[in-house]
Amino acid sequence: MVSADLHVAFQMDPMEGVNIDGDSTFVLMLEAQARGYTLWHYLAEDLSYKDGDVYAAARKVSVRREKGNHFEVLSDDVNLNLRNVDVIWMRQDPPFDMSYITATHLLDLIADETLVMNNPAEVRNAPEKLFVAKFKNLMPPTLITRSEDEVKAFRTEHGEIIVKPLYGNGGAGVFHLRADDSNLGSLMEMFLEGSREPVMVQKFLPEVRRGDKRIILIDGDAVGAINRVPADGEVRSNLVAGGKAVRSSMTEREREICDTIGPDLKTRGLTFVGIDVIGDWLTEINVTSPTGLQSINQFDGVKLEAQIWDAVENKL
Repeated sequence: MVSADLHVAFQMDPMEGVNIDGDSTFVLMLEAQARGYTLWHYLAEDLSYKDGDVYAAARKVSVRREKGNHFEVLSDDVNLNLRNVDVIWMRQDPPFDMSYITATHLLDLIADETLVMNNPAEVRNAPEKLFVAKFKNLMPPTLITRSEDEVKAFRTEHGEIIVKPLYGNGGAGVFHLRADDSNLGSLMEMFLEGSREPVMVQKFLPEVRRGDKRIILIDGDAVGAINRVPADGEVRSNLVAGGKAVRSSMTEREREICDTIGPDLKTRGLTFVGIDVIGDWLTEINVTSPTGLQSINQFDGVKLEAQIWDAVENKL
């Protein structure tokens, strides 16, 4: 039996910007509070290391489902030793940059005493667009490169393509190029001048017009799904890019995908994961700050945040 007197720290973005109708972190906080846990909030930039310990300039908070008044600060900023916290949720939004990676290294230093969700070392090892390459038989034809010639050859082979930044998020910087599109050179120039990373190029999947499935896995088990349908004239289905969430069930192929990757996710300590599936193909494995809980709850009449906290309590 887990004590109700748990201290839970949320490393996330500012509380002021939380969308209480869609944010998954918000319902994780609500559920923790309902279980009697003490909630702390801090930003990733508030982390410090000193003499073997990791600290955060944190503040105690409470939350409520009230628009415009959804949280209350209950303390001044405290230099909180994170070894004295029971659970840390690493829930700041990507991009998955050196700041994000540094935070995983710092939290990894205390992960022997404090339960960090998801496992910070495995989050660091599993950037969503690269991690999926581990399961090459589940993903569409894919190229990762900085070579414009390689991209041109890939387009010649596959026709329409999607080009996107390797470490982006929320659909930002995703481009759909047709076989005769003359903008490929300019687009590659923009990507390569803007960063030192390769780009990801994938065969365009026309099934995306019918939606991009988000499936939530808890400890490797699929527990729910929504379909995100792009707006007219768009190929990006991300909700922040104008996509619409609709009720969905899982197909046999989607269950096959989940059964294939699930054991690996559980072994790695990736407890709360959201995968993206278009048609029959796995396109991303989101382990940094996956979303989708509230939409699935609404459509399916479930409470996935309670299932996640049950899994966390089992680990404790």
